[in-house]
Amino acid sequence: MNATFSQLVQIPADAGVLEGMLELPPNPRGVVLFAHGSGSSRFSPRNNFVAEKLREGRVGTLLVDLLLPDEDAAYESRFDIPLLTRRLATVVAWTAASPAASDLPLGLFGASTGAAAALRVAASDKIGIAAVVSRGGRPDLAGSTALQSVRAATLLIVGGEDHDVVELNRLAYDALGGEKTLEIVPGASHLFEEPGTLARAALLARHWFERHLNAHVGAFALVR
Repeated sequence: MNATFSQLVQIPADAGVLEGMLELPPNPRGVVLFAHGSGSSRFSPRNNFVAEKLREGRVGTLLVDLLLPDEDAAYESRFDIPLLTRRLATVVAWTAASPAASDLPLGLFGASTGAAAALRVAASDKIGIAAVVSRGGRPDLAGSTALQSVRAATLLIVGGEDHDVVELNRLAYDALGGEKTLEIVPGASHLFEEPGTLARAALLARHWFERHLNAHVGAFALVR
């Protein structure tokens, strides 16, 4: 692959279709699926910024809406972790079967409630998730059983000024299985709106995926 590959995708899910954008840079290390948080979508400027930085590190991205339009209009659906988990698992399965990405290691990036869904999928998937990154996430909502079952290398990124969420991430970190790191970005609030803080989080995520996707290339080829 010598040029960036871009594809608007439609993934059947329940009674509708999930829409997303798959973008693969030349010679990708792997592909990262984004699980958006409550009230967000694949058009989130923050997640698109992070996705762009990942692609600069030769990490492909798939930003997809996990909720159908009528579901997204219902406030409670945005916090329905089992629903978000089921949808993300559907996207993982689609990606693993996609001609463009079937031979690539998979990573998951979750924000807010999307982090809980990402960790539940990582704990139960049968394909193999190489790495998970949570930005300003609620990994605690995944539940202790799922957290203890996670074997994918997991990075939790939290804003230093997001005090309540820092404590919730500390609790989740203690419960997590496998390789793990907790990074607190000084001066950042929940949305990483302060100058330079989102760029710092994106760089942390990029380095994490570069390292752990590379480490799984051979293993994923054998599994699939």
